[in-house]
Amino acid sequence: MTEPLLAAQRDLLDTVEAGPRALRGSALRSAGYVAGLVLGLAAAPLLIRHLGVITFGAYVTATVILTIVSGLTEGGLNAVALRGYATSHGVDRDQLMRNALGARLTLSAAGVVVAIAFAAGAGYGSSLVLGVTFAGLGLILQLMQSILLVPLQSEMRLGWATLVDLVRQVVAVMLIVTLVLAGRGLVALLAVAIPASLVSLVLTATLVRQLTPLLPAVHPAQWWPLLRDSIPYAAAIAVNVLYFRLAVILTSLLAGDVETGYFSTSFRVVEVIIGLPALLIGAAFPILARAQRDDPERFRYATRRIFELALLSGTWLVVVLEAGAPFAVHVLAGSQANPAIDVLRIQGVGIVATFVIAACAFPLLSLRRYRAMLVSNIVALGVSASLVSALIPSLGARGAAIGAAAGEAALALLVAVVLIRAIPQLRLRLDVVAVAAAAGAAALAAGLALPAPSLVQAIVAAFVYLAALKLMRRLPPEAHQLVRGFRSTAVG
Repeated sequence: MTEPLLAAQRDLLDTVEAGPRALRGSALRSAGYVAGLVLGLAAAPLLIRHLGVITFGAYVTATVILTIVSGLTEGGLNAVALRGYATSHGVDRDQLMRNALGARLTLSAAGVVVAIAFAAGAGYGSSLVLGVTFAGLGLILQLMQSILLVPLQSEMRLGWATLVDLVRQVVAVMLIVTLVLAGRGLVALLAVAIPASLVSLVLTATLVRQLTPLLPAVHPAQWWPLLRDSIPYAAAIAVNVLYFRLAVILTSLLAGDVETGYFSTSFRVVEVIIGLPALLIGAAFPILARAQRDDPERFRYATRRIFELALLSGTWLVVVLEAGAPFAVHVLAGSQANPAIDVLRIQGVGIVATFVIAACAFPLLSLRRYRAMLVSNIVALGVSASLVSALIPSLGARGAAIGAAAGEAALALLVAVVLIRAIPQLRLRLDVVAVAAAAGAAALAAGLALPAPSLVQAIVAAFVYLAALKLMRRLPPEAHQLVRGFRSTAVG
């Protein structure tokens, strides 16, 4: 990378154009995510009906085990690498990326070995153990690809990042549909992760080959400066991943196959959505990292706006999910999974907390407040595990959903308090909570009152929510900026 290009990047992150660029990037990432969701919806019904509720529960259990491993071994490494990339250049940046690649490869491989050992030790059966092995190999490739996305994310070339992720999902869905039509079983379907992740890894490497080294540095002694910075954050991320997915494991152990299938159906929907907040807010992370270093007032303003946008956006998504829960469950699993509708509605309430958590986590990451984040996640883990264990025997999947949502709400409250204490003069506008609640209640009431299919109810509720914000003069100005930005891009 030449020095003029480096200077151009530094100028972008330090100018007022950085905000609109991040906003457009968030919109692109959202569009890609929705496109991937649509693709997933095309394959999920085939997958669930082909495997059946019980075997699908085993499929989800395998993916959850690997998701936990991913969280435990990811260790915040991507976020730390992104922050470092945004605040360094030249030889230091290249060395940072080589160390990040080496650490990622080693930690991911070790985590997959642990996942295989756990699946075998838990007595899940040979098919599930073999499926975890194949899916684990795909996970290693995917995690390597994710670390290579750092240069594109830092330079806010988020269109390319979106395309790469979408390509992986397209390949995965095509293979799943093909295998289902061919009558293949659990192991083959879990192995889809290998070719899908390999394609995205090759594409990403091609895009960034002029921006960063592709050869990992396999020198553990050189990884320490990077890992030392990420270990406390890694622990917080690990606990976060564990507590949210612990409900699936506990349900499989305490409630039996049928309840596990119902909760897995609900979890499958929520799992798709919970990645969205980090994806959206992460687009602004390079700006936060730079502003925290150079401009405290800009950092406070960006943190405040991200918090308000996250709360309003999260509430909108909850409204849509509450109204559209029957549609989502019927598309995924058919009418035989009707009990999962109530499970999804309970679990879906926690999504607004997920948005708040992401809005607080990125500023706290910029400030290196890892210990406070870790303590908050441990408390949330205790809340979730205690409630899930206590409620599953009497309420089954609904008890697991209550425990999971309560844990998410507890974490949101804790990290918000930590954020307020960490940033002097932050002045979060907490009245936005009442605004979001009022608009959400009105929208949901309007949608559910219609004698119409749940999909129509969800669409109406979504528009009523935005209209209510407009009437209360709390529709975010960023929405208008986003529309103007895309119009200017199209005209240009």
